[in-house]
Amino acid sequence: MNKGQNRCSLATFSSFGQSGISLNNEDLVKEKLLIDCGEDQDCVIDGIVALGKFDALHIGHRELAMYASKAGTPFLLSFVGIAEVLGWEYRPPIVARCDRKRVLTSWAPYCKNVVPIEYQVEFSKVRYLTPRQFVERLSRDLKIQGVVAGENYRFGYRASGDAAELVKLCEEFGLSAFIVRSVMDTARSYNGVTTSVNSSDKGQVSSSRVRHALAMGDMEYVSELLGRKHRLVLTVKENHLQERKRIMLPKSCMLNMPPADGLYENCDLVNGGHLGLCRVIINSETIEIEMKDENSLLPNTIQENQQLGIEFG
Repeated sequence: MNKGQNRCSLATFSSFGQSGISLNNEDLVKEKLLIDCGEDQDCVIDGIVALGKFDALHIGHRELAMYASKAGTPFLLSFVGIAEVLGWEYRPPIVARCDRKRVLTSWAPYCKNVVPIEYQVEFSKVRYLTPRQFVERLSRDLKIQGVVAGENYRFGYRASGDAAELVKLCEEFGLSAFIVRSVMDTARSYNGVTTSVNSSDKGQVSSSRVRHALAMGDMEYVSELLGRKHRLVLTVKENHLQERKRIMLPKSCMLNMPPADGLYENCDLVNGGHLGLCRVIINSETIEIEMKDENSLLPNTIQENQQLGIEFG
């Protein structure tokens, strides 16, 4: 069965609850499973699981999914809630949660026409697992065929495991392990050397680089890192302003990270379909969308609680 075409592309689950929590028998069984996906626990059986945070779903992440598809049915196992657990400052997601399925669907041509399925793990549920415990649960609970990870992948309590240990443990538990070299950022290299955006940056494509490019308002660079145009998703609220060819919304309606404040030409406005070309002005409080064609916004085109997407050219 081609699971990539028959299941939802995003599911959230819990894994391995901490001791001392009072649970009934049914809940206790579910908490001990790495993924709770029904009675048969067959959601990723014999699949190839790509491991990571997958915040930006950039071309490096796509590369992992592509390698997974070469070895079997591709899945993404991503870890969320790390900032909340470790007390980091909140940052809006690069990809809106409701938009991840669309992005993963666009990866199908790179993955033998299979849409990778993503399962999200709450970091709080796995943070205390040792590297051995984590791989054991991949093998025992999920019954996967193998894993794919980047060469800089860290896992286990306090990130104590690296790619080499992952390979060793997978071999011990009878799993295949594919370690993929980082996709390097050649778009912004100078004399063969790429500038760093943080201490762990070695010139590879990363979510940190995407955030840096968004903060600079360099949308051409963002597109190169993502392998697609960045889409800002907005939920229309009752206090929005709509005229014949102009929409103004408060920044509070944003569901993911915007580019820096400024003027952006040659954008596209979408709401499931393409509404038209537009220019976008972002300031400290509002987002103003001005359509190129004054007939693009017919009466009642924009409804309260509707989601709009701005794709930056």
